[in-house]
Amino acid sequence: MLINCVAYREGKKLADIDTDEISDYLQHPDCFVWVALRDATPAELDKMRIEFNLHALAIEDANHGHQRPKLEEYGDSLFAVIHLLEMEHGEITIGEVDIFVGSNFILSVRNRSGQHLLGVRERCEREPEVLKQGSGFVLYALMDAVVDRYFPIVDSMESELEGIEERIFERGAARLNIERLYDLKRRVTIVKHAVAPLMEAVSKLASGRVPPVSASSRHYFRDVYDHLTRINAHLDVLRDTIGTAIQVSLSSVAIEQNDVAKRLAAWAGIFAIATAFAGIWGMNFKVMPELQWEYGYPMALTMIAGAMGFLFFRFRRLGWL
Repeated sequence: MLINCVAYREGKKLADIDTDEISDYLQHPDCFVWVALRDATPAELDKMRIEFNLHALAIEDANHGHQRPKLEEYGDSLFAVIHLLEMEHGEITIGEVDIFVGSNFILSVRNRSGQHLLGVRERCEREPEVLKQGSGFVLYALMDAVVDRYFPIVDSMESELEGIEERIFERGAARLNIERLYDLKRRVTIVKHAVAPLMEAVSKLASGRVPPVSASSRHYFRDVYDHLTRINAHLDVLRDTIGTAIQVSLSSVAIEQNDVAKRLAAWAGIFAIATAFAGIWGMNFKVMPELQWEYGYPMALTMIAGAMGFLFFRFRRLGWL
């Protein structure tokens, strides 16, 4: 689906144009064309390939989708893939935006995501002085908008981890905590897979040999790289903290099991006394003085109760009961 197709000159909007007119505007050296598509069909992408003279391999990646974040050079043009992350009902959904960048055009293709990037165009049009830098600045603006949306997701995961840590020593909550921690770790990994490769891609635009298309905006890409570095550091801390919390929860389970084992062992010891006395007096020997004693039965019960009581208070003092 075509979202918009706009031609610009000197950072100012000329007109909304039809896709058939793209190649005509590209022939003017001072014109810049910005096209946005959503869930583009193969036919739409093939039309864009013809209009912008895009590389077939980049179009193939955009058609297949589900690419890892990356940045590839094809001659004088760039092809970037960025993951769009969105939190829905506690789950992270993964979308994708494929960006084709040339010296006088930019084409963005958004797939599998309800997030829109219309605010990026409005922001750029409000700043014609920077929009005059062309496609390099627009690529930065798109990347910056996507990366900024990672921060609320990371913040929500940090808040969730803090909530789990507050309940980590509650008796009987260890199993639920472990399940929540593993689920949180899975979501951290999803964000990590979106951030880490993108850091590598953006570093190519911020330092070293910078592609000519983005050379005039390299200092803007340093800002995106700084944001990604901060997010990546937060994710590393989150992952380490989750690992520690899982170990603590597992230790809590072991401690609770040990407490149960102590109680069972204590009660087994107490009743073993009764079993031992009963076993002795139940051997049915002919010559046993206790069998002929008038007070033997109450005395036996007293001895059993006394021994059991002594063990009970002893185990209670040791904290086993």
